[in-house]
Order: sequence, then structure tokens, then C-alpha cells
Amino acid sequence: MTPMTRTARLRSVHPVLWAGWAALAAGAVLCVIGWYGVSGERYTARQLPYLASCTVPGAALIIAGSVLIAHGRGALAGARVEELYGLLVAAEPADADVSGPAAAAPVAISGELRMVPGGTLWHRADCPLVAGKPEAVPVDGRLLATGDLGPCPICEPDSADD
Repeated sequence: MTPMTRTARLRSVHPVLWAGWAALAAGAVLCVIGWYGVSGERYTARQLPYLASCTVPGAALIIAGSVLIAHGRGALAGARVEELYGLLVAAEPADADVSGPAAAAPVAISGELRMVPGGTLWHRADCPLVAGKPEAVPVDGRLLATGDLGPCPICEPDSADD
């Protein structure tokens, strides 16, 4: 991902945030004006125009501003996640062979199966999710037979490894 792409995405998000904050501020000002107008009138008939022209539109602007801010922050977070994913995918190991596509090395190759008590998956002993964890114990064959444990999607153990 180029810096220009990142800048373009962030620039497209910022106007939404600014519009949200502007709508929120305008709505708050309208609500204050409406409250001030209503509080100065004794009769209900004279209070209704302030409600109709200031307070109700002010409340609507506050709601719209809140929605725009929430959407802008979500879009900003999405742009950041997308940028990080692009950096992760674009990163190549320093010793990678540039002449052809590298074969994907298996994450774990151990035949010994492990599990974490209270967990729902079984793993190979050298799986990054359980490797070096003292609470990881050998898998009980009864749990595998009952189907209480599922295979880890990272190291993809085969039940025949047991």
C-alpha cells in the first residue's frame, strides 16, 4: 500500500468526522436556544414554536452528528486495519527466494497432541498456540473419541497423530 492510498483514505474519512462534530455542535446550540426560548414563555402556545423550530431539529442534529462520528471512527479504524493488513501481506522474509513462489511451510509438525484444560481444541505440541505453555497437557483419547475437542485451525492436527 502506498502512502498516497493511505492519505486518500484518511482524507475521505476526516470530512465525515468534521461533519459529525459540526452537526453535534449545531444541534447543541439549537437545543440551548430552544430551551432558553421555552423557559422565557409562560404560555404553552408560545412555547411550541421554540420546540418546533429549535429543540426538535437540534435533537435531530445531535443524533445525526453522533451517527456520523460513529461511522467516521469505524471507517477510520477500518482504513487502519486495511493498511496494517496490507503491510502484513506485503512483508516478505529477508531470505525469501525471489525466483519463484515459496512453498508454505507447515506451522507445526510434531506428532504429539496437546490441549489446554477447559479449551475446545487439540493442537500439535509445537503449535504456536500451546508451545511453551506449562498448562498445556497431553490430549486425553476419551475427549477425542467423544468429540468434545476439535482440531486447531492453525496447526491442523490429524486425529491419527495421537
